[in-house]
Amino acid sequence: MTVAHSLPIIDATACRSALVREPLGTDRAAELGRAFKALGEPARLRLLSLIAAHERGEACVCDLTDPLGLSQSTVSHHLRVLREAGLITGERRGTWVHYRIVPGALDRLGSVLGDVATEAGDASRPGC
Repeated sequence: MTVAHSLPIIDATACRSALVREPLGTDRAAELGRAFKALGEPARLRLLSLIAAHERGEACVCDLTDPLGLSQSTVSHHLRVLREAGLITGERRGTWVHYRIVPGALDRLGSVLGDVATEAGDASRPGC
């Protein structure tokens, strides 16, 4: 006598990211677009890295100009773009503004990219 084993039924749509299941809404697409556009500039990527790696995860403009080799006004411009994209926040202390990465901001962007990469063939998701 042969015993039949059945495979579990898997909802294939559960394996698909929200980005693939349905089109992005206008507001969400604009939000993601601003963030990814801000990160499309190498100096801004370096700024994020410098801020995150700095003591206590925050840095002021005075800490960022020399490592980048850019003027204070150029660094301030890049910081403004990152702030408007929702990636960093600033707190004025005296004459300087200290910046830190918005908690979870990079994780949210990474999860969107991770979902797309998974859809492209990452077999690490069980049952997908």
